[in-house]
Amino acid sequence: MMPDMDGWTVCERLRELSDVPIIFVTAIGKEADIVRGLEMGADDYLVKPFSPRELLARIEAVLRRARQGGGTGIEARVYKNGPLTVDLESREVRVNGKPVDLTPIEFKLLSALIRNEGKVLTHRFLLSQVWGPAYEEERQYLKLYIWYLRQKIEEDPSHPKLIITERGVGYRLVQSQGEFTLE
Repeated sequence: MMPDMDGWTVCERLRELSDVPIIFVTAIGKEADIVRGLEMGADDYLVKPFSPRELLARIEAVLRRARQGGGTGIEARVYKNGPLTVDLESREVRVNGKPVDLTPIEFKLLSALIRNEGKVLTHRFLLSQVWGPAYEEERQYLKLYIWYLRQKIEEDPSHPKLIITERGVGYRLVQSQGEFTLE
């Protein structure tokens, strides 16, 4: 048990900023909790009791997968896509070089889109990632916050070029031209 924050929150915050490997080590072994941890972005979930050798083997396997993924397992910090620049660590957002203030929810939504750039994300996935599993059916929240985001980051919000609606499915952040960088 952690004093200030639970494991779900730690995992969620880490995933907002990084793709670093995460292993849940816990005494809670209910199937629903294991599935929740893995769906939130954990790479593995280990239930006590376990042997030190098993933990070491799981750590090595997760690190091996991260290396095979072609990188260090750590995401780039600065994302650039046309006029949009987002520093995922400092949470600074700029459009055409000008600072843009986003609410925590707007930033979380934009971060989820950035982490999955070019992929169509379902309404349910985005709602779960941003508001939590209890909100998976609350599409009006998502629709409203996509509208807010477009007002702030699109050059012409009525004709979006960054956040595209995939009718009946969800939303997609248009893939940048290789401008995801470490600065």
